Amino acid sequence: MPSGLDLVALMPALFVLIWSTGFIVARLGMPHAPPMTFLCWRYALSLLGLALWAWWARAPWPRTPRAWLHLAITGVLLQAGYLGGVWSAVKMGLSAGTTALIVCLQPVLTAIFLEWHGGRGRVRPLQWMGLACGLAGVLVVVWDKLGLGEAHVLNLGLAVLALLSITAGTLYQKLHVGPTDVRSAGAVQMGAALLISFPLALLETEGMDWHPEMVIALAWSVLALTMGASSLLYLLIQRGAAMKVASLFYLVPPCTALMAWALFGEPLSWGLLVGLTLAAIGVGLVQRSP
Repeated sequence: MPSGLDLVALMPALFVLIWSTGFIVARLGMPHAPPMTFLCWRYALSLLGLALWAWWARAPWPRTPRAWLHLAITGVLLQAGYLGGVWSAVKMGLSAGTTALIVCLQPVLTAIFLEWHGGRGRVRPLQWMGLACGLAGVLVVVWDKLGLGEAHVLNLGLAVLALLSITAGTLYQKLHVGPTDVRSAGAVQMGAALLISFPLALLETEGMDWHPEMVIALAWSVLALTMGASSLLYLLIQRGAAMKVASLFYLVPPCTALMAWALFGEPLSWGLLVGLTLAAIGVGLVQRSP
């Protein structure tokens, strides 16, 4: 039976594996639901599940209005902004693998912020090499997709919105959110995301088709992605350096691309394979740096 230390060591790998399925779920559910309506269902069910979990475990809740506010802001950024951008980009034709790779530019933005915020020495030379390698991989793939006509200004813009949101949310949580129980914190974040997303869902004209694929996508989003991956991300941010946590996102695109190829037949072009290889090398360099 694995020890507590073994489980902590496995957290990054579990996070990458589960988080990668989020782009697959978007690809699975989008033919049957408008993005904001689907996400509101996800937030509402996740809020209910996390609140019941916190009540059953007698988990502590934030003690001050400031703590509630900080958690609400992270919920808007990490859930409403990030997921809203990802799901809308996929709905408008961007493939799951390409969306994942654009969003995984997060380590580059994190490094730039840390260098600006903390002065020289916060990001080490080896990490800059890894970040540059990962960025090169993303550019190779995006250029390849532009040539195929898959990417255009609108869906790329939505993917960039998701990128900016998750980067800002990760840094904001690291800087402003103190140690809090992951269940109660998650419930607060889901409630804030629901409040922001619900008015946007009312503007959508497409209805929900309760197709089995959509039901599976919704169930996986709540149980695996929110209760599992989002909770793991919260713990990783609390425990780890922001740069190393962010660099894990470079490992998401290879997992996503392989899943999308196996499940939906999304092509594995040479441009995609070269970009994924560069991204994987980049995260290895960042993680090896002390």
